[in-house]
Formats: sequence, structure tokens, C-alpha cells
Amino acid sequence: MNPEKVVFGFFIVLSLTLNFGFFVGEMDNAAHHNVYELFAVLVVNIIALILKFGDRSQMGAVLLATSLVAVLQLVAGTVVWLWVEHISGTGLTPEAVASIVSLSGGAMLANVISVVLLIIETVMLRR
Repeated sequence: MNPEKVVFGFFIVLSLTLNFGFFVGEMDNAAHHNVYELFAVLVVNIIALILKFGDRSQMGAVLLATSLVAVLQLVAGTVVWLWVEHISGTGLTPEAVASIVSLSGGAMLANVISVVLLIIETVMLRR
């Protein structure tokens, strides 16, 4: 067993599961979406992105692209949250929460693609 692959797979799957945990709930209800969970999703996705930089294969390039998309979506959601909560002073309106959750849903789709590609890559490995 390769410890590097275990850590890599761990962070890819953790990013998906944390993202799913943030995404689930009523779309416009802020009580169903925790800001700390969004922060954890962003941090874990950034770690997964960093881990993908070492792979120079075609599959590695696609995995890196999915991570870049996920991180971009999560950063956008975090910026929206910060904007409405601290800068604009409007607070978390249902429309703002729906935008944040939608952006995290896009990141979750990118994370699903990453996990599917990881499974495909694992199945195709020959000993």
C-alpha cells in the first residue's frame, strides 16, 4: 500500500463529503449551512488541490482541473458570504444563502467528478 496514494484519496473523498454536508439542507435557510463547515470545505479542497500538483499524467491534469474548479467555486461562495455578512451589512438574506449554496453545489459536482476519476484510475491500475 502506498501511503501517498492513501493521503491523496483521503483528501479527495473528504473534500466531497464535507462539501455534501454543507450543501444538504434547505437552499435558502442559513441555519442549515454552517460558515465553519464552508471554511473546512475550502481548506480541505485547497489541500487536495496542492496534492494534485505532483501528478504529470493526463488523468492528473484532469484531476487538477476539477480541483481548480471546486476551489474557485468555494472561494466565490466564501467571498459572497463575507460580502453580505461583513461588507454590505445586509446580512444573510435567503437570496444570498441560495447563491452561496449554489456555488458550493458546483464545487460538489467537481468533487464528484474527481472521485469518479480516482475510482476509474484505481480500477485501471495493473499490478
